Amino acid sequence: MATKETKQRGRPRSFDRETALEQAIRSFWEQGYEATSISDLTRTMGISAPSLYAAFGDKRALFDEVVVEYGRLYGGFISRAMAEESTARRGVERALREAAVEYTLPGRPRGCLVISAAQNTAPASAEVAESLKEMRDRNRRDYERAIAADIASGGLPADTDPAALAHYVAAVVQGMSQQARDGADRATLEAVAELAMKAWPESGREPGSAQSARSAQKKGGRSAGTP
Repeated sequence: MATKETKQRGRPRSFDRETALEQAIRSFWEQGYEATSISDLTRTMGISAPSLYAAFGDKRALFDEVVVEYGRLYGGFISRAMAEESTARRGVERALREAAVEYTLPGRPRGCLVISAAQNTAPASAEVAESLKEMRDRNRRDYERAIAADIASGGLPADTDPAALAHYVAAVVQGMSQQARDGADRATLEAVAELAMKAWPESGREPGSAQSARSAQKKGGRSAGTP
């Protein structure tokens, strides 16, 4: 009997962990952290509660892993845009344009998990809400660093407020996510992005040294943010 029980405990998992994690992403993305129960997760992931706990830990540990995987698969487009474009304006314009696409793609939940997953959390889940806020703040700080570099290089007017402009961009991104969840389509969000860029300060010239100035700003390292 003891030998039989040992063999059972040593069995390999009967499910694909990567597939189960993908299903967990969808559950949290669609319903948010608080509203997603263990029962929801086991049903969606197609595994038992003991298997979930054994493979992923508790709900919070699973969610932490979900957020990392979400960033890798879906949420990295803003950081890439800000890192790869030569000016803050180009980076933000690309990020907003891609947000209109990413937030409305058929076959996946609408909007951004990092923006919407911690809405209506209970006090017991305050740490979850704070961790997602910090992720959003990292993107906002990326905007602010890029804007400050463009001011230094002459690409933006000297009286531009980098913090206020970065908060403006973050508000537009978060609003686009919520609008997508409310049913706005890609064309609508693209129009929002176009209108948002009309408020961008104009310097009257393209900064010749913006890239080098931004590179200096990045020496401390750029975080791999999510929407």
